[in-house]
Formats: sequence, C-alpha cells, structure tokens
Amino acid sequence: MKRCFLIPLAGLLLATSSAMAQTATPTSDEIIHKANHMALYQGADTKSKVSLTITDKQGRMRKRAFRSLRKNDDNLDRNQKYYTFFQAPADVRKMTFMVHKHADLEEDDDRWLYMPSLDLVKRIAASDKRTSFVGSDFLYEDISGRSPKDDFHELVGTTEEYYVIKNTPKKPDTVEFAHYIAHIDKKNFLPMKIEFFKNDGRAYRVIESLQVDAIKAKQNGRPVIYPTVTISVAKNLESGSTTKMTVSDVRYNVGIRDDIFSERYLRRPPRDVMR
Repeated sequence: MKRCFLIPLAGLLLATSSAMAQTATPTSDEIIHKANHMALYQGADTKSKVSLTITDKQGRMRKRAFRSLRKNDDNLDRNQKYYTFFQAPADVRKMTFMVHKHADLEEDDDRWLYMPSLDLVKRIAASDKRTSFVGSDFLYEDISGRSPKDDFHELVGTTEEYYVIKNTPKKPDTVEFAHYIAHIDKKNFLPMKIEFFKNDGRAYRVIESLQVDAIKAKQNGRPVIYPTVTISVAKNLESGSTTKMTVSDVRYNVGIRDDIFSERYLRRPPRDVMR
C-alpha cells in the first residue's frame, strides 16, 4: 500500500515543481536579454521603410523618410550592422547613417554619417551617440540600441501586463540620465515604455510603443511570425517636442549582402537594396 501511494505522490510533487518553475518570474537579466533580442535581433536581417514626424511645442511639423537595413553578424545577439538612407525631405536627402555594433568587444560601436551637402563622411564619437537623430526626439543610440552591458538592471515591479525594470548606467559620466525605467511586455518581451530620469528624479524623456504588428516571414524555409513595433513615439518633456516613428514594408530574412555595410556605399547605396 505504501508503495502504491508514494509513486503517484512523487509524480504529483514533480508536476507541481515543474509548474512552479514554468510560472516563476524571470530574473532582471533574463528579461533584459529577451527584450534586447525582441527589439533589435529578430531574424537574420531586416529591411523597412521609416517615417518620422517631428512636432514642436508650437505644433509645427517636420518630416523625415528613410530606408533602414539591419543585419546580424551572428545568432548570439551580439555584433550587428545598420544602414539608413534618407529619401526626404531635400535637406537630408541622400544622407546615410551606418553603425557597426561590437557587443562582444570592450569598445564603442563604430558610427558613420555621410552628409551630401558637404560630401563629407563623419565618424560619430561615443560622446555623440546620445544626441538628436536628424533633429528628432530619438537619439542615435535609440536607433541602433543601447547595449545591456552598459547598465545595471533591477526588477522593481510587475503588473498584469509588464515587467518593470530599472536600468542604471555603469558609467554615469558618459550619459545625461541617472537611470531609466523600462516596461517590458510579459507576452512578447517587447519594451512598451521607457522613461528616462535626471538625478533629481524628474522624468525628462519618454519613448512609447503604440502599435505592434505580427510580421510574417520565413526562417530556414519555415513560416515564422515576428512581433514588431511599427508605431512609436519619443517625447522630450523639457522642450515639449514629440516625434512619431512609423515603420512599414517590414521584411525579415531577405538576404542582405554584407558588403552593403561598408564605407564604399555611404555615398551611393545600391538601388536594388533601397527598393
């Protein structure tokens, strides 16, 4: 009788332990790792159209339109390349922005900006990556992403929908914020809201994801779906300026050539790639 009783009891304990493991809250580092992957590394590469609408405090609007390419160098969420080619308006047309991320190295990413009006290629210094991206409320670092290794991460709360992570820079002298709070969707691990704070505790900058679309693609011949933020807004709470970013014609795993991400193509991108 004892043997018959102990066997199902052991099975019950094992099932209970397994269920508890499945429902356990992940650590802050695990959450950030997944969020970083979902926001920046889905698919082997990505191609899209992007438009920016910048609205100042007085309601005056400016627009930007560009093509964006992204390619992973590996499947480890580390090294990565970005290429952005501006198509409108006239004052930024044919301008290009390129990034080589070095997540596996103890060195800053390489960033280049080609300015056609001066026919000049400029290297963007590490100190400049926290500056405005072509006059918008997004920063250069927002476009290519901030490395998780640059911050300490702490799970400070959970809600029905989100994990709430406090991120504190390891080198506070290199950035203008004291910390930022990220609200990570529990289902898809996309960052849905990021609030940046000054030393006095004031929130001065907010980025929100307003729309997430399920983008269909193929990976190794099999159909896959990539949850993708297609509408987001960056707000400068100090100046009252707001920038809306709309992403369209998103395509994953299209086979972008690696040589596109070279200084050779900063001045003249291949037409077939920009279509």
